[in-house]
Amino acid sequence: MILPSRRWFVAAAALAALAPLTLVWPAGAALLLVADLGWIAALLVDAWRSAAVPLRAFAPVRETPPAFSVARPLPVTYRWTNPLSYRARLTVREALPAPLRLSSAAERTLDLPARGTASEPLVIEPIRRGKARSGPLHLRVEGPWGLALRQGRLDLPWEATVFPSLKGVALRALLTPAQRRREAGLRSIRRLGEGRVFESLAEWIPGDDTRTIDWKATARRGKVMARRYEDERRQQVVLVLDAGRRLTAESEGRARLEDAIEAVLHLAVTAIDHDDDVGLMVFTDRVERYLRPARGRRALAAIMDALAAVEGRLVEPDYPAAFAFLATRSRRRAFTVVFTDIIDRTASEALIAHTVSLRPRHLPLAVTLRDPSLERLANARPDDPDGAFRRAAAEELLLARAEALADMRHRGVLVLDVPPADAARAALAMYERLKRGGKI
Repeated sequence: MILPSRRWFVAAAALAALAPLTLVWPAGAALLLVADLGWIAALLVDAWRSAAVPLRAFAPVRETPPAFSVARPLPVTYRWTNPLSYRARLTVREALPAPLRLSSAAERTLDLPARGTASEPLVIEPIRRGKARSGPLHLRVEGPWGLALRQGRLDLPWEATVFPSLKGVALRALLTPAQRRREAGLRSIRRLGEGRVFESLAEWIPGDDTRTIDWKATARRGKVMARRYEDERRQQVVLVLDAGRRLTAESEGRARLEDAIEAVLHLAVTAIDHDDDVGLMVFTDRVERYLRPARGRRALAAIMDALAAVEGRLVEPDYPAAFAFLATRSRRRAFTVVFTDIIDRTASEALIAHTVSLRPRHLPLAVTLRDPSLERLANARPDDPDGAFRRAAAEELLLARAEALADMRHRGVLVLDVPPADAARAALAMYERLKRGGKI
């Protein structure tokens, strides 16, 4: 599409303003007509010249990071090419993927040198977690005289991934398993020569098993060296996330599901740092995603990718189907952490029964997210009868919830009932405590 530029309209308006002068000076009408026709002809020539090169020739190369993290702006660079023999001015408007936004104005103007290239650095700000594709680039290219604008669109595909917030997660360099366990305060149990996990070399002491002597190290160091071993402490950690209606409700203007997802990610990072195998199951009224337990950075990358795509659904979670699915795929003993919420004993009976069913093979932990607004309502002083009824209803709900949690604890399930913002910290503290105690 070809459009007149602002410059052309300004000059055309000036010529139109001269038209009343022809009433005073009739001879100037012909001169004004010639000027008008000439100005229109200049527009047509400029439009013809600007249309000679397809817009695809201006298509930039976009250099993006592999992924984004919520609340962490990152640079994205566009490298533009101008195929024309004159300086080109471009106006660009882009439909970014939904989780992203520009830190600057959405519409931007570029000046590209004749038959040259230009680099355009931008700061892109992730505003929420998720995966999405970008829309088209809308371009306006000025003609060589700046009178005509050629407008069109370019398809420049971009599928952006925004991970949950990594703020506060220490992505440390990979240490040896022994070092990571020592940092966590765990004690290694040494069993020499029994095929355990190799930890270190140390000088051989008379009385030690001679089978542990490392003869190559002995030759290098000039003294008798022996291998030290420790019990393998690698365990399985299965993170179960309920993405049904119970966690879609907002708390303090933020969906509680987002806090649960960040807690899952923080716990996954810590468990992988401790060399445990970590798996993930996300479910609603069906199992949305399952990742079998694995270890290492590749497993963490798979978990982060799965969490980026989680969408809460306003459906009742199907606990029997989810736990039956998990039982067929997780036969080895595992520390199973379920992120969900409890309403009351009757509404949550399925959750309680199936969480309890994980014992004694697994060690289950239920992380339930409280609703601070409900607690404030239960503690507020009512100003009218309606307020009194609301407070009574809130107190009844909280009492029923407390009874359901007590029932779960009584039946042998570990329970963390915490505000959404504290879910990650509480889950990590429990994991470290169980790890130190040798429970997992």
